[in-house]
Amino acid sequence: MGVIPCSAIASSGCGRGRFSPGVLMFLVLFWAAVSSVPLFGEAANVTYDHRAVVINGQRRVLVSGSIHYPRSTPEMWPDLIQKSKDGGLDVIETYVFWNLHEPVQNQYNFEGRGDLVKFVKTVAAAGLLVHLRIGPYVCAEWNYGGFPLWLHFIPGIKFRTDNEPFKREMQRFTTKIVDTMKQEMLFASQGGPIILAQIENEYGNIESSYGSAGKQYVSWSASMALSLNTGVPWVMCNQADAPDPIINTCNGFYCDQFSPNSANKPKIWTENWSGWFQAYGGSAPHRPAEDLAFAVARFYQRGGTFQNYYMYHGGTNFGHTTGGPFITTSYDYDAPIDEYGIIRQPKWGHLRDLHKAIKLCEGALIATDPTYSSLGTNLEAHVYRTETGACAAFLANIDSQSDAVVTFNGNSYHLPAWSVSILPDCKTVVFNTAQVNSQVTNMETRYMKSQLEASRVIDSSNILQSDWSWIGEPVGISKSSAFTKKGLLEQISTTADSSDYLWYSISLTINGDEPFLMNNTQTVLHVESMRHILYVYVNRQLAGSESGSGKVTLEKTITLTPGINRIDLLSATVGLQNYGAFFDEWSAGITGPVKLKGNSGTIDLSSNMWTYQVGLKGEDLGLYKNSDVWSPSSTLPTNMPFVWYKTTFNAPDGNDPVALDFTGMGKGEAWVNGQSIGRYWPSYVAGPNGCTSSCDYRGPYGAGKCRQNCGKPSQQLYHVPRSFLRPNGNTLVLFEEMGGDPRQTSFATRQLGSLCSHVSELHPSPVSMLSTEASAGRRSGAVLQLECPRPDQVISSIKFASYGTPQGTCGAFNHGACSSQNALAVVKEACIGVRSCSIQVSPQALGEPCKGVAKSLAVEAACN
Repeated sequence: MGVIPCSAIASSGCGRGRFSPGVLMFLVLFWAAVSSVPLFGEAANVTYDHRAVVINGQRRVLVSGSIHYPRSTPEMWPDLIQKSKDGGLDVIETYVFWNLHEPVQNQYNFEGRGDLVKFVKTVAAAGLLVHLRIGPYVCAEWNYGGFPLWLHFIPGIKFRTDNEPFKREMQRFTTKIVDTMKQEMLFASQGGPIILAQIENEYGNIESSYGSAGKQYVSWSASMALSLNTGVPWVMCNQADAPDPIINTCNGFYCDQFSPNSANKPKIWTENWSGWFQAYGGSAPHRPAEDLAFAVARFYQRGGTFQNYYMYHGGTNFGHTTGGPFITTSYDYDAPIDEYGIIRQPKWGHLRDLHKAIKLCEGALIATDPTYSSLGTNLEAHVYRTETGACAAFLANIDSQSDAVVTFNGNSYHLPAWSVSILPDCKTVVFNTAQVNSQVTNMETRYMKSQLEASRVIDSSNILQSDWSWIGEPVGISKSSAFTKKGLLEQISTTADSSDYLWYSISLTINGDEPFLMNNTQTVLHVESMRHILYVYVNRQLAGSESGSGKVTLEKTITLTPGINRIDLLSATVGLQNYGAFFDEWSAGITGPVKLKGNSGTIDLSSNMWTYQVGLKGEDLGLYKNSDVWSPSSTLPTNMPFVWYKTTFNAPDGNDPVALDFTGMGKGEAWVNGQSIGRYWPSYVAGPNGCTSSCDYRGPYGAGKCRQNCGKPSQQLYHVPRSFLRPNGNTLVLFEEMGGDPRQTSFATRQLGSLCSHVSELHPSPVSMLSTEASAGRRSGAVLQLECPRPDQVISSIKFASYGTPQGTCGAFNHGACSSQNALAVVKEACIGVRSCSIQVSPQALGEPCKGVAKSLAVEAACN
């Protein structure tokens, strides 16, 4: 990841008209032909030209989405991939995570969430293609950017530059991945689904920091990748100087104005950020569906033919995989499929309709370059017209405030501000990015514990039992593996990231006449540290703590007693840096100075002998998986730091996704049946400012726009995959670092609350227009569609239905001045008892409540 600025973008609105029979027949035949093109199964020749990726001699318009296999579970993969296909994707894009696959040098892991081969084959089984982004640097808000920590200890190594030790290891791992894919016949040249591969990642953002060695490294990386003979093209993202034949690609919120560095390369968008990642202490990012669709339509409008959503499903940073620092365990990314694998509406549906509209234009898009014409200030048209008569047009209004009416091909079209209208036959608008006709879902968190706040939806069962056990984590040195060194050690080089924690301990003998004392017993302790959390204990009592992403300084007045005194400093990391020039050289731990300051003098302890302990005693004992050392306790310490807790629970009934609510806890890590679900930190609350209850999608989007949940925990719910659970007798272990009450934690399921749709009779979708016109030869009008998210659900009730001028949003609809008396009965008749239903949005179907008024149908339903 990484932000690159883009200039103004454009968009357009909706018009009236219908497909001509000749163009309609062409579209139907073309769609059937494209759908029947074999994507893999036998060796495919994948190349490219200036317009597109070319598969077996045919240019393709491709829609892609990122799913990172280790951020979900193998049990989730088929459903995620099928939902991606149903959403109109052709390609799944994933990074390859070096530190996951080679945690120890020359010892490889391709099991469980690391089963890359299984993931690629699962994508292929769904009939989709793969873009394999090997890197092997990935950034991705992933710990250490995906590099294994053992690289840090290779003599003479310097990462991501013209350095022989690094290049040797990078080539060895890249070759390992390519050979693994070849052995399984997974490249398209072998009949597999992989059509593109990536080497390096966003190096152009930092290349200048490495000088001439950086340029040499880029050239070497390209040559090395090409030498592996994958039979498919290679790309470099955000790499303007990518050497031929490597394709340089764009990453960003908008890439419509991007141009590749050669007229012979296609315009590819490897990362269209569907939202943004979330950090502890930050509010929740949200990117409106209208703006995301606008950016995509604008990209295809201006000559793009391959676009990828980063992320399409973000998933979860299990264990210690999150980088940053301070990146949350959730990597939801406001993606079309949420962290739990649930379709996020209306974003998923709005994009699905967009993809269908773009595919209707594919015949024209791949045949020619667009011609541009101005329709007025901030109003543009791009037309793709072929020699055979096919024609597709994109009309854009890039103004962020004002709607417009334009004339195009002799017809009048209404263009909302900041929107793009798509006309597959250069006459009929089948999609406008600003007009969302997709259904909306409101999700509920249904809690499974009885002692909860009244505002929560509660189930009667109590699945968290009261037999909590606990074990205190000793303060300071408690392990036989502790060692003594002179001076202050850098943390990452000392721990090799085997634990978040490193203890620094020193003992002092106080006589009472030391110059650094004040009032015989008091002194000021000054400690300087780097990344990320510092705890100071004096004689086993907490004296203070500080945190920060860079330099951390703590200065406290402490009390020492005559005789031997012990000062214990704990440095804790929260995910290692994953981005920036020379990020691998960034240090952590107590850097010093460590001083005692008084009225008459100061003593610097930095160069003294210090005793060190890597990690926690509980980690060495395996408390998160070893039940033999636990015993129930009649007293449960709460709101105390450094305590391990354990309890048992039964899994919630059903198949809904499961979450653990950490209300009442401070910071720590959680394990379910021995598997880490990641770090938790609900006590880190987002600031009170910068959020909005309503978001205006118009105008350029940035990571700080449309923020939500200010003043609340940055993350409160933590995903527990169903595959981690047994029906009964599950074990939950918590290590609480700051202090909390585990009795307040509770399990919950994520369930559909309401299913809504609000469709104007003026704005049919590309599906309804194509399918109905093909059979009836006329314009069909709009269709409202509802579908329960799970195959085992049906629509059980209609909470609201109004045809006329309804107002409000999902969960808060109300009737307008104009409302048909027939709408509720019609909707109930069509929808109750079935999983999905469709209703024609017209007076003929619903009754005429008010002639001459633009009307719409709003429905809220429930599924069970």
